[in-house]
Amino acid sequence: MPRHIRRTLREIYDRMAAHFGPTDWWPGDSPFEISVGAILVQNTAWTNVEKAIDNLKRANKLTPRAILDCDDDTLHDLVRPSGYFRVKSIRLRAFCRHLLTHYDGDMAKMAARPLEQLRPELLGIAGIGPETADDILLYACDKPVFVIDAYTRRMLKRHGLADDRATYEELRAFFERNLDSDLQTFKEYHGLIVYTGKDFCRRGPKCESCPLAPMLKRGQPII
Repeated sequence: MPRHIRRTLREIYDRMAAHFGPTDWWPGDSPFEISVGAILVQNTAWTNVEKAIDNLKRANKLTPRAILDCDDDTLHDLVRPSGYFRVKSIRLRAFCRHLLTHYDGDMAKMAARPLEQLRPELLGIAGIGPETADDILLYACDKPVFVIDAYTRRMLKRHGLADDRATYEELRAFFERNLDSDLQTFKEYHGLIVYTGKDFCRRGPKCESCPLAPMLKRGQPII
C-alpha cells in the first residue's frame, strides 16, 4: 500500500484530534456496561442508549444474571429508549447467556481469549454482527481491532478513499493495514470519527466548518 495512504490516515487523525481533543470513547463504567451499550446502540443514537443504561442501573439490572432473570415486560420497558426494544432484549439475553455459560459472567475471562478465537465466537452469538463484535473486542476486551461504522463509511466515501462496494472486512483491513497496531490509537481514532460524524459528516454535511475540510477532493477510491 502506498505510503501516502498511511500519511492521509494520519493527517485525518491529527486534524480531528486537534479539533476535538481526547474523546475517551467508549463511555461506560465497566467492560460489561460497554458491551451492553454496543448491543443497544444498533440503529439508534447514543443519547437513547444512555437513557436505557441509566434505566438498567436504577433498577439494579446491569449484570448478566439480572438481565437473564428479568421478566420480558420489565426488560422491554428498561431498554425501550434505545428502540427496537424487543429485538434488543433478545440480543442482550443471548450475550449474557453466552457470558455466563462460558465465562461465569466474567468479562475478564472472556477478554483473556485470543483475538483470533474470540472474534468468531462473538459473531456466533445471535444478533451480534461485525460492528458490535468489534466494539466489544476493542473497548471492553482491549483487543486491537478497528471498528467500522456508518460514520466511517461516509467519511471515507466523501474523501475518495472508498466506495459503496467496499465490505466491512475490507474497510477494517484497510485501517489495520495502514495504521500501527496500537490499542489506544484504534480506540481514539474511532471515537474521533464518531465525534466528527455527529457534528459535521452527517447525511446533510457541514463541510465548511469540518476539521477535515482542507482534505476534501484529494483522494481517489482505493478500496
